[in-house]
Amino acid sequence: MTSPLVRIMGVSKTYTEGTRRRPVLDNATLEITEGEFFVLLGKSGSGKSTLLNLISGIDHPESGHIFVDQTNITTLSEQQQTLFRRDNIGIVFQFFNLIPTLTVLENITLPRELAGMNRRLAETKARALLERVGLANRADTFPDKLSGGEQQRVAIARALAHEPRLVLADEPTGNLDEENGALVLTLLLELTRAVGKTLIMATHNPEIVPLADRVARIQDGHLHITAQPLPLHQSVTLAPVESA
Repeated sequence: MTSPLVRIMGVSKTYTEGTRRRPVLDNATLEITEGEFFVLLGKSGSGKSTLLNLISGIDHPESGHIFVDQTNITTLSEQQQTLFRRDNIGIVFQFFNLIPTLTVLENITLPRELAGMNRRLAETKARALLERVGLANRADTFPDKLSGGEQQRVAIARALAHEPRLVLADEPTGNLDEENGALVLTLLLELTRAVGKTLIMATHNPEIVPLADRVARIQDGHLHITAQPLPLHQSVTLAPVESA
């Protein structure tokens, strides 16, 4: 049995809305195995994004602990969490979060250069990723000249540039049309499964469920596992990715 890469132990989180406190997560406990594609289902506001933010260290639980590999990220300082996230976690957001004043290539290489990687090596790795996501000829383009689907493909390349063991995807297809959404999902699965990365995806789209190894639904602050573990890296047929 592969050991868990992510362990969520008794995590609770509450938000204040006016004078009312609303529990988003209540004593959540979960283990996610290395190499697993794990889907978090739930309606808007159910706590999917909150849980991803807690796993990444962007947000902080009121109680409980979260381990990524052997590191208890809930005990790290803000600076330590930032460095840990930079080195170990890739994040794909719904709204891309690309830096508008940087080119496609610069958006992908910036995190690696900040981590101390030689610029030439960072660019070589970035160009290889752009080739894989079908955007090799867009390296010098600025984000505002790209379609939504192209921007999300750049965001995927950026998230994977530092070869993280854990990839978090927060509604990565939610801002795209059906065709581009399918393409983005194809890329995420191909680029993570091929090298055994762990992918945790928050979504409200039930069509993604058959592709997952396991699924949990978040409802009223509680996690409910709705699918049993399947053999990792199960065979799925997805549309091929073509160069732009």
